[in-house]
Amino acid sequence: MLSDKEIVCPNNLLNVAHKKKGVVAGIVNAGKPLPMLSVMDAVKEDLIIPIFIGDKEEIQKYADNLKFDISKFETIHEPVENNTAKVAAKLASENKIRIIVKGHIHTDILMKEVLKREYNLLSKTRLSHIWHMTLNKEDKPLIITDGALNVLPNVKTKMHILKNVINFSNRIGNERPKVAILSATEEVLDSVQSSLDAKEITELAKKENLNADVFGPLAFDNSISKKSAAIKGIKNAVAGEADVLLVPSVEAGNGLVKMMIYFMGACAAGVVIGGKVPVVITSRSDEAAARLASMAAAVVALD
Repeated sequence: MLSDKEIVCPNNLLNVAHKKKGVVAGIVNAGKPLPMLSVMDAVKEDLIIPIFIGDKEEIQKYADNLKFDISKFETIHEPVENNTAKVAAKLASENKIRIIVKGHIHTDILMKEVLKREYNLLSKTRLSHIWHMTLNKEDKPLIITDGALNVLPNVKTKMHILKNVINFSNRIGNERPKVAILSATEEVLDSVQSSLDAKEITELAKKENLNADVFGPLAFDNSISKKSAAIKGIKNAVAGEADVLLVPSVEAGNGLVKMMIYFMGACAAGVVIGGKVPVVITSRSDEAAARLASMAAAVVALD
C-alpha cells in the first residue's frame, strides 16, 4: 500500500518563489543530514541565504559530507538543541532573518519560542499552518489547512485560518480560491459540530465579502470530486473543484496529509503563516524535496 514514488518539488511553487531571491533564513538546529541537504538545495535554487544555528562542529561535518561549501554563510554556535529556537526568534525579532526553518528540533519547542510576546513576531492575525500538496512537478496544488498548529479551532480561529490561506493562495497566483469547509457530512447536523461551524463560516465569508468562493459543510469526496457532488445533487462554486480544504481539526488535516505522502508520494510543503515571519515546521522525517518545497512556500508567503 505504501507508495514508492519519488517525492518531487513542484515547479509552480519554485517559479513563484524565484521572484524573491536570496531571502535570509535562520536554520534552527541545523547540524543533521536532512536539514543540511535541503538547505543546500535551497541555496542552489537561490531561494535563501542561510544562517546556521546549532553545534558548529556538527554543522560543518554534515556540510563536508555533502561537499557543501558553507564558508561564506554565518554559523551561530549553540550546542544546546532547545536554545537554538531562542536564537532564531531573537534574530527574527531584530529583522536579521526573514524566515525561520526548523531543523532537527521538536516543533512545540520552536513554536513556543516564536509565540513569546517578547519577540513581537505575532500580528493581528492568528498563526496557522498550510500544506501545499502536489503529486508531480507540474501538478496543480491542493492546500490543506490547518493540520499542524491549531488543534481544535473554533469559528473565530477558523476565520483567521481562512483569511491566511486566501492570502497565501493569492500569492501563488490563485486570485479567487475555492475553499471547502470540511466536515464528515455535507448536511448541517446538530450532532456534528464541524458542520455547524462550516455553515457559520460560509455565511461570515459571504458577509465579509472575502476574495474567495467559500462553502461548507462539504465532505471530502464532494469537495474534490465533481462526480460525487453531481450524484449527491450538490451545486455550488466549490463542490468538486476545491483548491483548499479547511479541515475541522488537526487530526483530520494531519491524517489526510500523511496519507497523501505515504500512499500517493505527495510533496507536502508546510509553513506557518499569519505572523511577521513564516516558519517552516516540516517533520524531522520529511524528504529533502518536501523541505525544499516548504522553504519555497515560506519565501512565497513573505510580504
